[in-house]
Amino acid sequence: MDYDEGFWNKYADENESRNNEEFTKFLTNLVRSLHCTSVLEIGCGTGIDLRKFDDSFEIHGIDLNEHALELAKVNIPKSKFYKESITKLPFEDSSVDFVFTHKLLNYLDDETVDKGVSEMFRVAKRYILNCELFGETEEKIDDEMRFRNMLKRWLNYKVRVVSNVNMHEDIEPEQVRFTLLKKL
Repeated sequence: MDYDEGFWNKYADENESRNNEEFTKFLTNLVRSLHCTSVLEIGCGTGIDLRKFDDSFEIHGIDLNEHALELAKVNIPKSKFYKESITKLPFEDSSVDFVFTHKLLNYLDDETVDKGVSEMFRVAKRYILNCELFGETEEKIDDEMRFRNMLKRWLNYKVRVVSNVNMHEDIEPEQVRFTLLKKL
C-alpha cells in the first residue's frame, strides 16, 4: 500500500469541511441501539465521525496520518488514537464491540482491503460496519479511489448481514453503501 503523506495532511486540514452532522448522529444512535460500549473507527482522520459519542463509550481511532491524529486528540481528548495500519490493528481478538470504516476502503488497493477485512473481523466482538462508495465491479473512480462492494468481501467470514443498502441522501449525500454485519 502506497501512502502519500502530503495528500493525507491536506485531507486532514480540509476534513472539518467534510463534517456530516447527520451521519455522526446516525452512527452514534446506531451504536447505542446495538448496546455497544466500545467503538473503533479505522481511518478516523481528525475524528469527525467520533465526536458525538459521550463519555459512556470507549472510543478508539486508528489512522496512518500523524497530523490528523494530533487534531483528533485535541478534538476528542478522552479517546484513544493510534498511528497504525488497517492491516495490523493494535487490539486483542474480539475486543471491540463495534468496528467501522467510513469512505476509507475506497482509497485502498485490493490486497490492503482484503487484509483489512481480516483484521476487522479479528478485533470485532459484535458488529462491523463499512460505509463505502459502492460499485458492483469495484471499478476505479479516479487515480486515488475505486468503488467497493464490501458485501462480497465478507461472504467467507462468519457474519450475519444485518443491512446492505445505500444510505439515504439526508444522512450521507454521496449515498455510500451501508454494510452492517454481526459477527457470529
